[in-house]
Amino acid sequence: MEIAFYITAAITIISTLLVITRYNPVHALLYLVVSLLSLGMIFYLLGAAFAALLEVIIYAGAIMVLFIFVIMLLNLGKETAEQEKKWLKPKVWAGPAILALVLFIELCILLNTNDQAQYISELHVDPKVVALSLFRPYLIGVELAAMLLMAGVVGAAHIGQHKKTVLHRFLQEKEGT
Repeated sequence: MEIAFYITAAITIISTLLVITRYNPVHALLYLVVSLLSLGMIFYLLGAAFAALLEVIIYAGAIMVLFIFVIMLLNLGKETAEQEKKWLKPKVWAGPAILALVLFIELCILLNTNDQAQYISELHVDPKVVALSLFRPYLIGVELAAMLLMAGVVGAAHIGQHKKTVLHRFLQEKEGT
């Protein structure tokens, strides 16, 4: 279990550092997905299978799709079509794909071993308990996080709008001059 934990922790640190150092937002998002998947793997190794599942579904799935939509809102125009062609080259996907493949192989090995008792603890957390704890004592935190995400999306949509200055029709320059 220790070697699996250290491999996953190394992948988490490497992918998180690559998120911080990438200039291209799409490249950073690819490494962020790998980072969130590896965090889910760490939760699984620590015996929190439900937390690992939530990490993968909510963060690596839904939040990343939200981030991609925000980036798409910010990048409008013909020049972004050329930029997207550069983003879709295989060398861009090689790093995140290799890190995700290592995590997948590690997960397959962990699931196929007969001694799963050392990886999964005996304590099982019911989804009802998680839901009740989120919406009773931590309700304000959940609502604040939801408002913060909504403010981020609205702010990105506002920044992404291309505003045209509308002059009076007599003050506009003619196209031929």
